[in-house]
Amino acid sequence: MTAPTRPAVHVTRRLPDRVEAALDATFDRAPEPSGADGLVTVPTDVVDASFLDAAGPRLRVVAQFGVGYDNVDVAAASERGIVVANTPDVLTAAVAELTLGLVLALLRRIAEGDRLIRRGGAWELAPTFMLGRGLAGRTLGVVGWGRIGREVGRLAEAYGMRVVWTRRSGGGVPLDELLREADVVSVHTPLTEETRHLIAARELALMRPYAVLVNTSRGPVVDEAALVAALREGRLGGAALDVFEREPEVPAELVALENVVLTPHVGSATVEAREAMGMLCVDALRAVLLEGRRPANALD
Repeated sequence: MTAPTRPAVHVTRRLPDRVEAALDATFDRAPEPSGADGLVTVPTDVVDASFLDAAGPRLRVVAQFGVGYDNVDVAAASERGIVVANTPDVLTAAVAELTLGLVLALLRRIAEGDRLIRRGGAWELAPTFMLGRGLAGRTLGVVGWGRIGREVGRLAEAYGMRVVWTRRSGGGVPLDELLREADVVSVHTPLTEETRHLIAARELALMRPYAVLVNTSRGPVVDEAALVAALREGRLGGAALDVFEREPEVPAELVALENVVLTPHVGSATVEAREAMGMLCVDALRAVLLEGRRPANALD
């Protein structure tokens, strides 16, 4: 007797071993999106109408490996009867931890000190050498009061910071007020047409000259050219970025600045978070392709 055919799934990037094993236990692998029943995508994949059409009529579910899904045309998928799911919640702690790590690296000049030693720069212990700033008593402004933004606020309060927040759907304080008041501005909003360049030249001009900007959300939320100008002209104290407008491209002007900390989009890059994200993708594929139901993390 011929064994029943299993649904075919195409995965655009290598996943953690535990996730790969779970996929292989349940599905066949499609070498290309074309002809696949399900897809696992990452935020750098462009999943638009033409991509979905090229994938073909068998495609029933796209499991996005990430909480952000600005790279996926959800409306186009819905029109074709394709379910799109993401991976919320399980990466909240990881991204919030990295955010606080970037704040500390910037204000305490940790990355700058590391670079000094690695290049063999001269230094000695002295009362005024490489003075940074502590967190206690400073104001953190959180732009985007979702799961991650709230967790960042909780962690910041443990360091003695005062937290103010804003979100586009209402609540908190107006964005302009937050920018004027905060010592640290941390961005946690999704990328939409409304939030593209949400932090641009006008907004940066509202910030205090010693304030710093941290972005662990999506690169295009911040106007990089305006940010470079503000940093070069001394109108901003510094910046820490885990995301960029045209990844993996990073402007040379940012790389050259000492008061900037840069990381390669690793907000959710812990073993625990990435495995949990992958298993949510597997669960979404199973729900649609094997159980005929809509997964709990499906997007409208």
